[in-house]
Amino acid sequence: MADTIKEIPLEELHPFPDHPLGVRDDDTMQQTVESVREYGVLVPGIARPREDGSFEIIAGHRRKHACELAGLKTMPIIVRDIDQNTATIIMVDSNLQRENILPSEKAKAYKMKLEAIKRRAGRPSRNSVQVGQNFDGKSSREQIAENSPDSATQIQRYIRLTELEPELMQLVDEGKKGAQRTLIFGRRLLVSVIARQASCDFALAKASLATWQSRGHLRQRQGKR
Repeated sequence: MADTIKEIPLEELHPFPDHPLGVRDDDTMQQTVESVREYGVLVPGIARPREDGSFEIIAGHRRKHACELAGLKTMPIIVRDIDQNTATIIMVDSNLQRENILPSEKAKAYKMKLEAIKRRAGRPSRNSVQVGQNFDGKSSREQIAENSPDSATQIQRYIRLTELEPELMQLVDEGKKGAQRTLIFGRRLLVSVIARQASCDFALAKASLATWQSRGHLRQRQGKR
């Protein structure tokens, strides 16, 4: 059945739980607001119904904010009655097409997608993406890369970032924000980021990271290589 587009009041649209990507009032948002004022919302958002009769946004958080700033009262929405896991996968796939996403945001988004894939397949959640196959013969590693701008290997590296404590994650975000090159996450990169942000040499940063690890700030996965 074809999707039906409805004009839904903004106050009835609620953010996706634990949405991994922030909505920022930056230059891109201002351009979106101006476009909405002139042309309206050209691409409808996607939402699913909630038990109270309102709706949970799956795709369209930035568009909703632009509508609010533009003074609109409603927004065009495609309503889909889908389960939480399917909604999570669609939410991640649609939002990762944005520009200037922080590494921490991608890391959380990919982890959410991985956990949704595992729940849908009836498998327990863990951080590793190498978790067997589904009934289509595809591993979670392959499934998570579908409709994603990054390779399965890159996604695995992003998910590992979720093991960092907030202080280290912030260093990674600050060091890589706006970068348009392939991210290679690992111990050496973390040391480099710490060195750059703390304005210290590589050896001192390496010792600093070792101290963090010994104090348990950087969680270690036991028995994994």
